[in-house]
Amino acid sequence: MSITLAQAEQLSAVAKEKAKEIGVAMNIAIVDEGANLVAFHRMDNAWLGSIDIAIKKAKTARFFDMNSGEIGKLSQPGQPLYNIEHSNGGLISFPGGVIIKDGSAKIIGAIGVSGGTVEQDHEVANAGASSL
Repeated sequence: MSITLAQAEQLSAVAKEKAKEIGVAMNIAIVDEGANLVAFHRMDNAWLGSIDIAIKKAKTARFFDMNSGEIGKLSQPGQPLYNIEHSNGGLISFPGGVIIKDGSAKIIGAIGVSGGTVEQDHEVANAGASSL
């Protein structure tokens, strides 16, 4: 089972509320278990350059079934995934991409958020992902 549009909309609503709470306009992308875009929301005045980043954060998390920040730790010089960000048409290896699990802990998609600091992006993505 993959994430449904209704679930994606629910996650996005929670993520948007969190972004409003911290005062940062965000781009929010949600992909299904096949890393296909299910929903995308660009809040008013969110950076245009962050559209692609949000989508790639979500895809990165789903491609490797781990949060994008974890990929970042493994892709540093001397680490086992060094240069992985050049694969798959370009990955994003910093925080803001979070996997989404259903009630039985099965991965059903991922959310990617961009527009603030990496800490803010991760906080907003995590709020959305944990709301399911």
